[in-house]
Amino acid sequence: MATEKFLWRHIGPRPEDIDEMLKVVGVHSLDELIEQTVPESIRLKEILDLPAPLTEAEFFNRVREVAAKNKIYRSFIGQGYYDTISPAVIVRNILENPAWYTSYTPYQAEVSQGRLEALLNFQTVILELTGMEITNCSLLDEATAAAEAMQMMFALRNRDKKKSGANKLFVDNQVFPQVKDVLITRSAPFGIELVYGDYDSFEFTPEIFGAIIQYPAADGQIRDYKAFVDKAHENGVLVTADADIMSLVLLTPPGDWGADIVVGSTQRFGIPMGYGGPSAAYMATREEYKRNIPGRIIGVTIDAQGNKALRLALQTREQHIKREKASSNICTAKALDATMAGFYAVYHGKEGLERIAKHIHSAAVILAEEIQKYGYKLKNEKFFDTLRFDLPQGVKVEDIRDRALEKKINLHYSDCCCGGAAVGLSTDEKINEAEINTILQIFAEAAGKKAEQVAFLDERTVLDPQMIRDDDFLNEPVFKLYHSETAMMRYMKNLERRDISLATSMISLGSCTMKLNAAVEMLPLSWPEFGAIHPFVPVSQAEGYQQMIRETETMLAKVTGFAGCSLQPNSGAAGEYASLMVIRQYHLSRGEAHREVMLIPASAHGTNPASCTMAGFKLLVVASTTEGNIDVEDFRAKAVANRDNLAGAMITYPSTHGIFEESIKELAKIVHENGGLLFMDGANMNGQCGLTSPGTIGADICHLNLHKTFAMPHGGGGPGVGPICAAAHLVDFLPTHSVVKTGGDKGIHAVAASPYGSVSLLPITYGYLLMLGGEGLKMVTQMAILNANYLASAFEKLGFKILYKGSKGRVGHEMIWDCTSFNKEYGISDLDIAKRLMDFGFHAPTLSFPVHGTLMVEPTESEPKEELDRFIEALKTIRDEILEIGEGKADKTDNVLKNAPHTHKVLTADEWAHAYPRSKAAYPLCWVAENKFWPQVGRVDDGYGDRNLICSCQALYEEADL
Repeated sequence: MATEKFLWRHIGPRPEDIDEMLKVVGVHSLDELIEQTVPESIRLKEILDLPAPLTEAEFFNRVREVAAKNKIYRSFIGQGYYDTISPAVIVRNILENPAWYTSYTPYQAEVSQGRLEALLNFQTVILELTGMEITNCSLLDEATAAAEAMQMMFALRNRDKKKSGANKLFVDNQVFPQVKDVLITRSAPFGIELVYGDYDSFEFTPEIFGAIIQYPAADGQIRDYKAFVDKAHENGVLVTADADIMSLVLLTPPGDWGADIVVGSTQRFGIPMGYGGPSAAYMATREEYKRNIPGRIIGVTIDAQGNKALRLALQTREQHIKREKASSNICTAKALDATMAGFYAVYHGKEGLERIAKHIHSAAVILAEEIQKYGYKLKNEKFFDTLRFDLPQGVKVEDIRDRALEKKINLHYSDCCCGGAAVGLSTDEKINEAEINTILQIFAEAAGKKAEQVAFLDERTVLDPQMIRDDDFLNEPVFKLYHSETAMMRYMKNLERRDISLATSMISLGSCTMKLNAAVEMLPLSWPEFGAIHPFVPVSQAEGYQQMIRETETMLAKVTGFAGCSLQPNSGAAGEYASLMVIRQYHLSRGEAHREVMLIPASAHGTNPASCTMAGFKLLVVASTTEGNIDVEDFRAKAVANRDNLAGAMITYPSTHGIFEESIKELAKIVHENGGLLFMDGANMNGQCGLTSPGTIGADICHLNLHKTFAMPHGGGGPGVGPICAAAHLVDFLPTHSVVKTGGDKGIHAVAASPYGSVSLLPITYGYLLMLGGEGLKMVTQMAILNANYLASAFEKLGFKILYKGSKGRVGHEMIWDCTSFNKEYGISDLDIAKRLMDFGFHAPTLSFPVHGTLMVEPTESEPKEELDRFIEALKTIRDEILEIGEGKADKTDNVLKNAPHTHKVLTADEWAHAYPRSKAAYPLCWVAENKFWPQVGRVDDGYGDRNLICSCQALYEEADL
């Protein structure tokens, strides 16, 4: 073993452990295990053609060279992306801290209280700045949030509009172009027609169900939308405002002038531009629409002891439950970015945010006044940060652009409706007096004049009193207490201690691949060479990004066995949707719009049916056999019966049941013979890489979860990255973008605001692939399968039933074990086992998905044998505790499982009414005491939280009961 090789830093078990683990599994070699697990007909014959693996030091030097090719200019382009100052205390303690970036989505609330509070802070900021009543804890980006609002308004049409088939959405001309682009994509499958116009002259007709406006407008103008909104409501039309979050610190909140939904980006709250992403979007709405808002809501509830606790509220809306009835396929949020944005507001507080917003606005006022002195005509008199100028006679756009580029400054250039051109800019929190004077010099020299030096004054404004908010906001203690770095650092550390992450222990969630996110892969994320690049800069300024994009797309295409790749989708579910839209476009291009039936196995990932519906297809469920496989004959019969209208099929491989189905090639053939295309859900690619591929299997297109298989962090529920890879006949249909040229020649419209999605995360996957190479990637997959089968063998010896196996008795990279017998015999449910694992310091496995009453476990390749053994020992102890109930040694209702998890408050209380000792509850095994993780709250009361929905942190500071 060469320890300088990344492979052996990434893989948990040591070479000497492998032989011992193989003996437990009952095979002589890894090759023998793979032969028994992966069907021979689909196994690759050659090692993947990837570059020779780099060491960590070599990759670090390589990525430094790539980053250096990006040119850091000051970008005042605006259009939804602005340079920011990321507080170092947040960068170091959150973005660069594995305790925050490796935590999972907070489905298990008891071990997620820290990030839940951080996200509740974020929600509070959104509610108070927008003036709305209900919000979620982030969406993917500004454009997709607007698209979610469109679908929400469509679903909320009143009875008369539904009856009349009202299907038109008014989109104001001054909405950002990338937002319009995504609206085009998302509207088509629903038959929604987009109607463009100017808000102040638009006449509502009965066909209009909703409206989307930009606040401030894309050209910077601050408009009074009150009369427009009133008129919309009189006509039964709902209104969505796409609002700049920083402007809302000063401007009248959309809720005050009647908006029904408010969406936008929180990138301005300390998140680097990162060539377009990721950054957390937000959505807020009125209380009456709480059952319609997509995404996750953090809510306040109580635990088993009556203490306040936090949890994901209204979880029945999660898409894996509503499936084809879901109004959205949202699965991944942007939790890490939302956490950082929330902390940005905490660190600055109301006064700090006002100083920043006034600084931004004052700079724009100074520039507006001074630039006009050189003959430029200001097009927008009332603005927050964005200016547009008509050019003086004889001045060309090139005159300004050339001078700006000489000074390493990017401005905004646009065509006017009258055939001329305009130049503009958007100020940001970084702008200073020197930069203001440099910008003035550019405009003055282009007009043949000499610039006069100006001094910066922070209290300048062009805003009328009625435009300025007059309410108080962010008065909760959390926004007042932590304005010194010491206080802020300790607050974040306090929250950090309340969460289980990969820095604590193994997170055994099945189908979620909680593997190592190597530090060397993460280091570039905070470099300005990647963070300070606006997505709409000239390509010549982003040569490093472009190189990394091209090389990563090429490597992912080789891994999947396909011809092309798009990095644009910014979540796994978005990748599913994008793939289906590509399939849809392919059929449309062939004059086969009638192909709208999509076959989906009953065992499919929960977002599959939701994505299918969103893409405009009709879902047809295919049955599973008792062994957990897709029923081939049912699949064939339904494909043949619908051959004239078959669009395709969605299949997860290895299956959600954790097995490599041997019929996969036959299923692909059936789809193709009946005129359809096969989408392969890549959620379980960690079981494929280097051993087989979607292309080998016979798929036409797939999505990949880079936040699963390719080492990107989960971040407490995002950011996700869900690129799609396609066969040659579909490459022309890959997503395009309205501002930056990308995608296929016949590509679908954009599926994300950014041309390349959450691209600033790409160094992680780039490094993962470059440091592993073809052989390393294959070894990683083999070890993932070994670790899973090692656990499966151990579980079976403990009496846990593995629900599904392949024909030769093996599981894939994950497994499902059945807990129903424990419930029948002893009254112990899968939930009880999950909660008791917390007392051992482990996060629960995936609970009751995809089969009710089960736990799904995926150890990944990164977990050492010692950790696997601790997990096995914990489950052995839990098994013994279950048997104690059957033997009468433990009470059926008052036992360590039913009362789990046990908090330090419960265990140190003066009273102890349980028959079992405190030591059994707290330290069930000796090694638990050595590094005990204490759950912050007891078992949460989900029902109470839903009956009393509170999604603001104000409730945490109230003395009265909820």
